[in-house]
Amino acid sequence: MNSGTYQVIFDASIPLDDVQDTLQLAIIAAEALHGQPQVRLEAEHRMDVAARSCVIHATSPAGRDLLQIFVGYLSEEFGQNSYSVRRIEAPKADAPQGARR
Repeated sequence: MNSGTYQVIFDASIPLDDVQDTLQLAIIAAEALHGQPQVRLEAEHRMDVAARSCVIHATSPAGRDLLQIFVGYLSEEFGQNSYSVRRIEAPKADAPQGARR
C-alpha cells in the first residue's frame, strides 16, 4: 500500500454507529501493534457522518496499519461491497482527530 491520505466511503445500507464501533476496534488493534501513544500521534483520522466517510492519514506505519485493519474489519463485518476506498489530497484546513476513547 502506498502511503498517503485515504477516504473510506460507506454504503447507505450499513449503520454508521456500527462503522464507528468498527473503527474503535481497529484503533485498539493498531494500539496493540504500535502502542497507544504512537497511534494517537501518527494514526490521524476523521469520521464525517454527513458524508458517510472516514479519512485516515496513512503516512506513517501506525496510520497504514490502522487503515488496513479498518478495511479488513469492514470487509469481514459488512462485505467488500459495503464501502469504497480512494486516495485523496490531505485536507489543509482542519486537523484530523487522533484516536479517542
